[in-house]
Amino acid sequence: MPRDIGLVFMTSATSPHRLARAGFVAVCLLMPAGVPAAAESTAVTAVAATTSAPPEILIPMDERNARAAGISTIRVAADRGHNELSFPGTVVIPQQQIRIVAAPAGGIVETLLVSQDDNVTAGQVVALVRSPDIVEAQRNYLGALSDNTLAADKLRRAQLLFEGKATPERELRIAETEASIAKAKLEERAQLLLLLGMSKEEFDTLQSTRAIASMLTLRAPIDGTVVTRHVGVGEQIKSAASIFTLGVLSPLRVNIQVPAQRLPAIAEGDVVTVPAYRVQGKVIRIGRTVDATTQSATAVAEVDPAGRLRPGLAVTAVIQVDQTAATDGGTVWSVPLTSVVRHRDQSWVFLRASGGFRAVPVQVVAEQQRTVTVRAGFTAQDEIAARGVLALLSELVDADKEN
Repeated sequence: MPRDIGLVFMTSATSPHRLARAGFVAVCLLMPAGVPAAAESTAVTAVAATTSAPPEILIPMDERNARAAGISTIRVAADRGHNELSFPGTVVIPQQQIRIVAAPAGGIVETLLVSQDDNVTAGQVVALVRSPDIVEAQRNYLGALSDNTLAADKLRRAQLLFEGKATPERELRIAETEASIAKAKLEERAQLLLLLGMSKEEFDTLQSTRAIASMLTLRAPIDGTVVTRHVGVGEQIKSAASIFTLGVLSPLRVNIQVPAQRLPAIAEGDVVTVPAYRVQGKVIRIGRTVDATTQSATAVAEVDPAGRLRPGLAVTAVIQVDQTAATDGGTVWSVPLTSVVRHRDQSWVFLRASGGFRAVPVQVVAEQQRTVTVRAGFTAQDEIAARGVLALLSELVDADKEN
């Protein structure tokens, strides 16, 4: 939008020469916003109305001076009430649908059994890691198993001797304590093996055969798709290193970048479409903070990808908003893009009035390629300046200098 100028009243003296001269200044300083590069149907919202609307300004101008300045008027038309607001966005996977397959122990990646974009099921083996940590964990478990067996036998002997009055009660209590400690240690070692990814079948095999395996088996925690592979075969990894990132690809979300001044036009529940991929969804969340660099907030839309959207895509998202309900009691109107100008952080149009024009503040709802949707208290018979608007603005510039 053009940069703002001071708000002033028009002087009664208006000449064609003065209009032409000031019009040149206005072209340089006060040209309305450029036409968007998007398609005809694409719309962009503008700023919300100020807390208290400024007063209307009368600009005296007779018919002869208006014709000399090339000013022509057009009748306002009621807007249809629905606009499509176009913004850039990025397709992402919802955080609650992402899981990381990580190595619980360090080692060397022996085998990767799935590739990027492969579908996996919960419990499916996705990688094998040769790990000395898993060997040590099994050795510690087998040692704890032997200690537990020995402590249990000692407790049984102490109980028999105590019952036969051959040993004092103190020896029985010592045996009970040692057996309890040995059992807790065994449980600890067993839980560590389970945390390292050992399955129940592998655990039972270790207990029965006492054969130590050197391979760490990694399994998929959910049904999903491999969206990222973080390591390669033969790579040395540390404990907790990420191997794969898995994601559930339906539904997906689109993070839409909405300029801060256009946030008032959208609301949660608004319909969102991605025309290039023929998918649809709705706005589920609007950001409460604005990025200091881009001066935009993120509106999150949840969409059904229909097999066409993929995470990471940069897309153009179209938000369909209903502007028929005016919050300030005004009606929504469609006016030419050239009719709306900016002045002191407020949008204005020039309404035809007796003896000239009245500069009327309006709330811009949306901009299309050739028209602007505004909210104002017009009637169907009102006419506004459509051409020669720069001449009206130039009078404001000159009056600003005089004051």
